[in-house]
Amino acid sequence: QVQPVESGGGSVQVGGSLRLSCVASGRAFSSSAMGWFRQAPGNERDFVAGITWSGGNTYYADSVKGRFTISRDNAKNTVYLQMNNLKPEDTAVYFCAADPDGRNLLVKRSARLLELWGQGTLVTVSS
Repeated sequence: QVQPVESGGGSVQVGGSLRLSCVASGRAFSSSAMGWFRQAPGNERDFVAGITWSGGNTYYADSVKGRFTISRDNAKNTVYLQMNNLKPEDTAVYFCAADPDGRNLLVKRSARLLELWGQGTLVTVSS
């Protein structure tokens, strides 16, 4: 079982950068796909980025391509989300998710099908 814990959220101005971290306990981390979702008030939890267990493949929502980068360090049981050129519409609570199978996170990109979540970290982008 993988239990993620996020950190790194905060307040930043438009055009700024933040780096989110997700430390996940559990032996299955290095064999699990990992990803980030976000949820703004009144909205559903949406896919942001995902990475395969090896780190060899990454996936992004169209809205963040070219601005966000997901990476992982299996030796540290940690996955990162580097967010650059932040926009007000990036404001949300960001959640880290683990998917031992990989398909629900990377292919279906469905939050409803995932069971392993962190508590979330708030990112606020102001103009």
